[in-house]
Amino acid sequence: MPASSIRARLRAEMIDEIKAVARRHLASDGADLSLRAVARDMGMVSSAIYRYFPSRDDLLTALIIEAYQALGDAVEAADAAVDRADLRGRWHAVCRAARTWALAHPAEYALLYGSPVPGYAAPVDTVLPAQRPPLTLLGILRDGMAAGRITPPDDDLPEPVRADLAEIAAGLFPGLPEALLARGMAGWTQLFGLISFDLFGRLDPVVPHRDAYFDHQTALMADLVGLP
Repeated sequence: MPASSIRARLRAEMIDEIKAVARRHLASDGADLSLRAVARDMGMVSSAIYRYFPSRDDLLTALIIEAYQALGDAVEAADAAVDRADLRGRWHAVCRAARTWALAHPAEYALLYGSPVPGYAAPVDTVLPAQRPPLTLLGILRDGMAAGRITPPDDDLPEPVRADLAEIAAGLFPGLPEALLARGMAGWTQLFGLISFDLFGRLDPVVPHRDAYFDHQTALMADLVGLP
């Protein structure tokens, strides 16, 4: 193996190890990572870690992108496993997959949807991975419209909102009515609000039967967006 390939492989392995240690710090200390602490746990001098991640923000960005990709993989796989014609079944599968991933990866979920990290501004690299869960949900509405199984609502949207939604639809789902897009986005925000309340203890001790409550709430979301 050429020396350059060996170096590249070793570098990739070191980056993976740094990220693994950083994820453990997320779980124990929250999202305000310290590169020095990560280097210390790895037995490295603090200056050495900067050869792999020039700043804390670069490491955070790598973790955020990986978490979004993992969540995106989970929801897209759940959607793909259901019959394309079963719109409501697809909706429930995607919602459950998002919750299951969050419960299995609470620190990563908190990094994505919890309190903003002080001093950190997410770069544009995070935008496309972050879009995968909502685009999966909206794709169900698009398919329902194409099959003639969803009737667009006759909602009276404020003009500024309609203009914003028309721009979003033009870029992502041409032809999707603004009122239907508005309801789909409401379902998306309700989904992650519900997951956050569940994960961060906001339902304790009011709602002990979380699984049943989650399914009930996602059914209400499906009714809102008009899924048959």
